[in-house]
Amino acid sequence: MAGLLGRGASTPDLDRGARLAAVAGPSTYRVVIADDEYLVREGARSVLSAVPGIEVVGLAGDPQELMLVIEETTPDVIVLDIKMPPTHRAEGIEAAHHVREKYPHIGVVILSQYADPEYALELLRHGSNSLAYLLKERLGRPAQLAEAIREVANGGSILDPKVVDALMEAQRRRSRSRLHGLTEREHEVLTQMATGRTNAAIAAGLFLSERAVEKHINSIFRKLGLSEELDINHRVAAVLFFLQRSVD
Repeated sequence: MAGLLGRGASTPDLDRGARLAAVAGPSTYRVVIADDEYLVREGARSVLSAVPGIEVVGLAGDPQELMLVIEETTPDVIVLDIKMPPTHRAEGIEAAHHVREKYPHIGVVILSQYADPEYALELLRHGSNSLAYLLKERLGRPAQLAEAIREVANGGSILDPKVVDALMEAQRRRSRSRLHGLTEREHEVLTQMATGRTNAAIAAGLFLSERAVEKHINSIFRKLGLSEELDINHRVAAVLFFLQRSVD
């Protein structure tokens, strides 16, 4: 098409289409799966390969192999286990940080058996963009896993609701936190915010109007001493910052 139009040529329709495509993201997301357990790797590949718009382009059994596969396949997103060789402690998180540093355009979804807030906070300590922390049980819910892949591929972030619950529970045990002053409804809204949901999605989930959600969010941020002018990713990061203070 560029050859037909000539260098520098453009049309309003094509420009508009390109802008819409950039916002929507690619039609197919290329994914690499990393897990040291063969059955888990193959299970994840089977699950994701059945989802329209997801293409599994590579598999890896450890962080070193993962980096080689990334070089060979240029994925949009990697999905990896939290505990990998050699020590099976938190190599997945270390690998996620390395990938994000070397390939900032690649999104990362961590799959874990643990709803431990410390793992999630460690993953997100340098920022939340293009990162997700989900429990492995989401492999049984392909639509949710696919949603996380699309979200991180486009710069967003997602936390598993059970991880958010664990973060909130840890917060509630620390009355010295500023979050202690939130109402029960504000806690519910904050939990939804931390999972990356929009105001419209929060309203639908809690059976509220969008205006009511906005008022709750304004109240939450006022009580936490935060600016109300934050986009959804910054809101997640701010929520995590205050939750981290409550579990330290």
